Amino acid sequence: MSNLETRPAEQVCAAGERGDGVELLTPRDVPLGGPRAMNVRRTIPQRVRSLVGAWCFSDHYGPDDVSTSEGMQVPPHPHTGLQTVSWLFEGEILHRDSVGSLQTVRPGELNLMTAGAGISHSEESPAEGRPPRLHGVQLWTALPGSALGVDPHFEHHGDLPVVRHDGVVVQVFVGRLRAGGEELASPATTYTPLVGAQIDLEPGAEVSLDVDPGHEHALLVDAGEVTFEGSAVPPSALGYVAPGRARLVVRAGAGSGARAVLIGGEPFAEDVIMWWNFMGRTHEDVVRARDDWMAQIAELDDGSTGYADGAAGRRFGQVLGYPSGPLRAPALPDLRLKPRTRPA
Repeated sequence: MSNLETRPAEQVCAAGERGDGVELLTPRDVPLGGPRAMNVRRTIPQRVRSLVGAWCFSDHYGPDDVSTSEGMQVPPHPHTGLQTVSWLFEGEILHRDSVGSLQTVRPGELNLMTAGAGISHSEESPAEGRPPRLHGVQLWTALPGSALGVDPHFEHHGDLPVVRHDGVVVQVFVGRLRAGGEELASPATTYTPLVGAQIDLEPGAEVSLDVDPGHEHALLVDAGEVTFEGSAVPPSALGYVAPGRARLVVRAGAGSGARAVLIGGEPFAEDVIMWWNFMGRTHEDVVRARDDWMAQIAELDDGSTGYADGAAGRRFGQVLGYPSGPLRAPALPDLRLKPRTRPA
């Protein structure tokens, strides 16, 4: 999924101040693709905290009725310096990318795309036979400096580790986690120590998760009454806890079941600049990525059919099969993008 804001703010991704309790991050509504399109609820990045481990972007959407609409329609667009993590609760999304991938993702399955120095992709609700509702999360992780030059690639994982115990279901889609006495490890490729997991709880159920005390964690609540480390986290909000805990407790209210997504990882040691769909380390990184993407668009033969011979903008490749042309990058702000130093 793309950041489709036409005037995206510079986001300097650095950890916030460390606290002892649960820090509550409330979402903001962002239209995905214009005023008539679906809305998403974005919890990170934001000014108070823009990273949880290497997790740098969190959009929560649905449930949306897509039975009589086009559903999700995100035309080809570029990424650099990050991984995209697509995870659904309901529905289907068809992914296309410039390394030749064509893959539908469904609930309980993972689509993971690694941008490296540059990739482009599109996402859409399938035109025929799709389920009537779309509901899920779109997450990004920042690549460390050592992985910025990896070849762009795509992974789909349909068989992910899961444990069921005492009214709780935990499925790990990224990284590793110990729950219900079992060690769960996803086969997905990561470049920093991470965890991403869906947690479903029956009414009144509780789960204790054994985690690395050197990592920070956050819980995004999808539905239901949930407490995280004893603090209530309302639906669509993100509850954050700093490093120092070896066990995390999630409990559902007695009146109804609940669903949440846990993200976490080793605190990211590098300050990065995120603007639109680009992740870099300097202002020049972002400017170069935007220039390369716009040069690539300019070299389209007739605006839709392909790239002219000798095109300068082949950094991001070409997405084949999407019915419309690529997204244009917004104008850069009239200032130099600068990373802030990490808080003490």
